[in-house]
Amino acid sequence: MQNAVKTKGDEIKEFVRKTYAKVANSGCSCCGDSSQLLSGVESAALAGYSHDELKDLPAKVKQVFAGCGNPVALSELKRGETVLDIGSGGGLDAFLAAKKVGTTGRVVGVDFTREMIRRAMRNAKELGLKNVEFQFGDAEDMPVETGSVDVVISNCVVNLAPDKDKVFKEAYRVLKPGGRMVISDIVTEGELPEEIRRDPRYWAGCVAGALEIEDYLKKIRKAGFKHVNVLSRTNFTKRILSINVKAQKPED
Repeated sequence: MQNAVKTKGDEIKEFVRKTYAKVANSGCSCCGDSSQLLSGVESAALAGYSHDELKDLPAKVKQVFAGCGNPVALSELKRGETVLDIGSGGGLDAFLAAKKVGTTGRVVGVDFTREMIRRAMRNAKELGLKNVEFQFGDAEDMPVETGSVDVVISNCVVNLAPDKDKVFKEAYRVLKPGGRMVISDIVTEGELPEEIRRDPRYWAGCVAGALEIEDYLKKIRKAGFKHVNVLSRTNFTKRILSINVKAQKPED
C-alpha cells in the first residue's frame, strides 16, 4: 500500500510543529528562528499586556509567549461565556480568559503541538484553574462542537496555517449565532520576496504565511462573518504589520 503523498501544506505544518515542540520543551521564547519580532517575555508587554495581567502568571507561562497582540483585552469577555483559543500554546491567553469568564465560564485551548498541550496543562494545574482545558487539534479541523462557543480568540496563529479559509470556516462553525471572534495576527502590505515565501523557517517565524491585509479580511468575510473591523494595527517593518481584528457571526 502506497503512502499518501505529502502536500506543501503538510510539510509546512510539520516544520512548524517541530519548531514549536522545541520551544515547548526548551522553555525558550521564539516565534521561529527567522523572526525576532514576536517573541519573549518582553514582547508580551509590547503586544499590549499590562503588568497587572502578567504579574500573577508563572514565568514559564510567559517564556513561550509568541503573540502579536492581546485579543483577550479586546474581546470584552463576560462571566459565564465559553471561549475557544485557537493555537493556545503555553496557555497565557487561555488563563487570562479563564479569569475573566469566571467559574461559570469555560475556556478551551486547541493546539496542534502535543508538547505545547502538555506544557499548558501543567501550567493550568499550577495555577489551580478548573475552568480551562486544552485539546490537541488542527486549526483547520478543530475537535470542537458546532455552535458551542461564545467567543473565539487567537494570537498570531492563523498566519501559520497553510489553508486560512478552513481556519476561518472552523471558527465560524464553532461559534454560537451572534458570537464574536477577536484575532491578533501578522499581515502584510505588499508582496514579500519569493525566497521568503518558500522558506519554512519564515513560516515558523510568522512571516512567510502572512497574507496581504485586504486578502486576510476578505477571507474572514467569505467564511460568513459580518462587522469585520480592524481594531488596531502596528507596523513592524515597511511591509509587515500586526493587526487586531474583530468580527461577528450573524444572529440567524
